[in-house]
Amino acid sequence: MFAISNKLNLNDIFPNKVTIWKLRNNNPLRKSYVNNNIKIDEFDALIKITVEMSRYLYPIIREILKSKEDPKNNTSVWVDFNKRFIELIKERFNSDSMKVKKLLYQAENDEIVIKSLLTLSLCISNQGYQKLRNFLFDF
Repeated sequence: MFAISNKLNLNDIFPNKVTIWKLRNNNPLRKSYVNNNIKIDEFDALIKITVEMSRYLYPIIREILKSKEDPKNNTSVWVDFNKRFIELIKERFNSDSMKVKKLLYQAENDEIVIKSLLTLSLCISNQGYQKLRNFLFDF
């Protein structure tokens, strides 16, 4: 993330890796949650980094979505992705939270993951920043 922030000239917002790490701890779903208000310029910078990462990861995102859509030909990609996704949630998120429990519930999980992956895949367009920003405000 830090390399991408440098590439996008966000050095004034993220002068070092620690700054990015501290922002990650602002997520109330995480186990190690710190209640700090994130500034709008930090929020926008994180969206720009996410959009850039989406562009880079688009072939992988597309493969994951394709494997979910066509389970006969390639189920292992979706199963592996979903398994790792759930492992990361259990490892890093507060499992007592109702929102986290919703992510771990398989029926809800698939819908949220697919919607998130589709949103990330749409972020590669020229209007990707605005699309992701709107998605996050509506979430």
